[in-house]
Amino acid sequence: MRRKRRAKIVATVGPASADPAMLEALFRAGVDTFRLNFSHGSHDDHARVHAAIRALEDKHHRPIGILQDLQGPKIRVGTIRDGRIEVTPGQALRFVLNGSEGGPEAIPLPHPEIFAAVLPGHHLLIDDGRVRLRVTGLGDDHIDTEVEIGGVISNRKGVNLPGTVLDMSPLTPKDRADLAFGLELGVDWVALSFVQRPGDLLEARGLIGDRAGLVAKVEKPSALDHVDEIVALADAVMVARGDLGVEIPPEDVPGRQKELVRACRFAAKPVIVATQMLDSMVAAPTPTRAEASDVATAIYDGADAVMLSAESAAGQYPVEAVEMMDRIIRRTEQHKFYRSIVDASGPREETSAPHAVAAAAADLAVALGAPALVAFTSSGTTAARIARRRPAAQILATTPNLPVSRRLCLLWGAHSVLSEEIHSYEEMVEKATRTVMEQELAGPADPVVVVAGIPFGQAGSTNNIRVVRADGN
Repeated sequence: MRRKRRAKIVATVGPASADPAMLEALFRAGVDTFRLNFSHGSHDDHARVHAAIRALEDKHHRPIGILQDLQGPKIRVGTIRDGRIEVTPGQALRFVLNGSEGGPEAIPLPHPEIFAAVLPGHHLLIDDGRVRLRVTGLGDDHIDTEVEIGGVISNRKGVNLPGTVLDMSPLTPKDRADLAFGLELGVDWVALSFVQRPGDLLEARGLIGDRAGLVAKVEKPSALDHVDEIVALADAVMVARGDLGVEIPPEDVPGRQKELVRACRFAAKPVIVATQMLDSMVAAPTPTRAEASDVATAIYDGADAVMLSAESAAGQYPVEAVEMMDRIIRRTEQHKFYRSIVDASGPREETSAPHAVAAAAADLAVALGAPALVAFTSSGTTAARIARRRPAAQILATTPNLPVSRRLCLLWGAHSVLSEEIHSYEEMVEKATRTVMEQELAGPADPVVVVAGIPFGQAGSTNNIRVVRADGN
């Protein structure tokens, strides 16, 4: 099964999509990577879904990516008398570190790291920003605030602190147990929530090693101050616009999205644009026109993948949502302005020999009108360097490494094929031409550009280009 588009689709699995038959319907509709959200569901639930996806992979002889999304720390208010209080602008509220139940004079906030880090003038956002408070005073065990935007505060509602960097690990004890379970299952990617600083990724990397790719979820303002370092340390990035849009002004989110996509493209790292992309399709069979434009904007930005959350996890129309996203991507990539927009936002200069070789191969494929560009890759790096240029030719990424072939399901333009190791130049040419013909990517007389690293099997050594006819003559 070869997709008729370059950008990939990630779909979250939940109650609406966990059945094996539904997983197959979603895959057929266009899902390239499935997301397992460990904020919900038991280990047994996720194990069953993982097994069903791997069975689906065997049935269709196509790699399928599986992304484990860790919950991360959850900051919440405690218990409130009568379950809720309504607050109004200008009202004074006090939050206390200790206490089992409280009201406006003493709302429990059982998170000592907040009391250690918050300063006067900082803001507390409650219930996804529906209630906004400004810190006016501090004590060892209390925080005084003034209500700026009123509303209802009820039990266990979430708290965001956009101007405060908290001294806490992004990995809770639950996350560590979930991570160990996911790695034992064999997930392909691990998404790390609550990333505030580059060092957060080092902690996760120490636990993951090379057993899975590490996705940094950018959802905190402090992460935006360290974009280049975070992109360098991660294997991929998720633009988590839901939480990010709570903690920064909504009008800043589109520009930040473009910055993150561009930074990832320059670094040859996959980037996923996520959250509320087709949100109305949770309850309706078609999206709003604004949502269709939102998906298209991410594709014009050059995103590697776009993601469905509640639409596929809990919505009434999961297959329709995937089909709609597939159609939007294909129509956008076929638009007459797409190529000029994507090319204009790409890297202008190549700063290393491997990047220069990959860029030259992409440009050569365009000049020759080659329908396919074959990348022999042991780690996925050669394919990523080519995808960085967003070439018009299909990227056929051949690898002997099954985990790598699955991770390539997130990479723009990559059609991943599992193959045996190659050991000679002649074998490289023969395998490239045979594979493009088997995958029906080119006709016998079409030119094909072949890119590899020599010596073969050495990760990251993109240094060789060859042009051949698809029939090998």
